[in-house]
Amino acid sequence: MRKIVLTTIALSYPCVAQGHGTTRDAVSASWTFDPWVIVPLIAFGLIYVIGLLVLSQRTAQRRRGRAWQTLACCAGWLTLAAALVSPLHWLGERLLTFHMIEHEMLMAVAAPLLAIAQPVGPLLWSLPRSARLAVGRAMRRPLTVRLWTSLSGGRNATLLHGVAIWAWHAPALFDAAVQDVLLHRFQHLSFFLTAVLFWWSVFRRSQTGSAAWHVFVTMLHTSVLGALMALAPHLLYRQQTDAAAAWGLTPLEDQQLAGIIMWVPAGTIYAGAALALIALWIRRAGKDSERADALHAL
Repeated sequence: MRKIVLTTIALSYPCVAQGHGTTRDAVSASWTFDPWVIVPLIAFGLIYVIGLLVLSQRTAQRRRGRAWQTLACCAGWLTLAAALVSPLHWLGERLLTFHMIEHEMLMAVAAPLLAIAQPVGPLLWSLPRSARLAVGRAMRRPLTVRLWTSLSGGRNATLLHGVAIWAWHAPALFDAAVQDVLLHRFQHLSFFLTAVLFWWSVFRRSQTGSAAWHVFVTMLHTSVLGALMALAPHLLYRQQTDAAAAWGLTPLEDQQLAGIIMWVPAGTIYAGAALALIALWIRRAGKDSERADALHAL
């Protein structure tokens, strides 16, 4: 446990980071320029900026209303880049602890920020008028509406996200994703898309009380998974074990630290979101009660 605590402190200082086997390898930690990641990131950023420029010609009030959403989108985009392109991704391929940090950045930071940002509007406005109208018609088709309504409902979105998290953390599937680059990409895509769907349902679809419940359930089951990893008496994941010694850790301690990251810091994000939603729910309930009392007095 002492090693785990010391390593947790060391993670706060990038200058002492060590990667795959030796200090020299840590120094050579590099950015990852995977075209399957870089191209979508750049394309999303450019299309979003074009859409904002088009929308900027509308009223100043609407521009002020979108300021926070634009900030959230930029923060979400930067979080994605940090998780998938920065040296963190390079380290995540060698140490389970960093791999877990990468996953939590995708699911618990980037995804809620992008859900808050609602980037669909600017993305659509970046298209030529004919293409925008065609996409709009496709989005309004009954089958599309029914499918989206079903997937983005609070219960279904929470279930899909939970299944993705637990399935990919099954030891056999997790180790297979570490070995196969295509499977690894699909793992990240599954985590991110189901997380966006989950947070969209929380912020845009569900009643505030129900949204708080869904976030609480997600916090609970992810904390259980993190605790299982942290408290497991034997090694569950065997494909990322080579670099642990460079950090003064055994592979089991690396796994325990990864579990603690899922259990505590990530759980804190979900707990904070749930508490904020509960506070908002109570506040709205109080206002509704006051309004009802005022109407009754009349």
